[in-house]
Amino acid sequence: MQKTSPPLEESLLAGDGCYAIVAARWHAEIMDRLIAGARETLVARGAEASQVDLFRVPGSFELPLACERAARTGRYAAVIALGVVVQGETPHHDYINMSVAQGLMQAGQNSGVPVLFGVLTCHTMEQAQERAGGKVGNKGREAALAAIEMVNLLRILEQD
Repeated sequence: MQKTSPPLEESLLAGDGCYAIVAARWHAEIMDRLIAGARETLVARGAEASQVDLFRVPGSFELPLACERAARTGRYAAVIALGVVVQGETPHHDYINMSVAQGLMQAGQNSGVPVLFGVLTCHTMEQAQERAGGKVGNKGREAALAAIEMVNLLRILEQD
């Protein structure tokens, strides 16, 4: 029998798994909105508040290590990485963004647990605000939806 993943709307139920949100401290106002978006989405999709743990790290550069450690505990169905990197006067954002993206991808591949990229990589603070509940939506919410979808997909793939 051929397996296919269910339609998107059917796969967006959090179920009984626990989720970790690993969030940077930099840009606190924007981070609070991303975290709220992720938490509210997980709960709206069926997770209990007690199924969602929040861990804070100094900045986005520290996200990959913390996410991989959380994923390797075996307690979480998925790990959601949230951060904000705003372009400044130096090219530091290029190094940070590249390292974080690669590190989060590797964390998921190494652990076998979905590690979702909810890191804003913006040119300006205004762009970051728009992506944290403004006109462009809330990337914390989007990362939580992607986490739920990946958890459900992996469960389908693991069935005999």
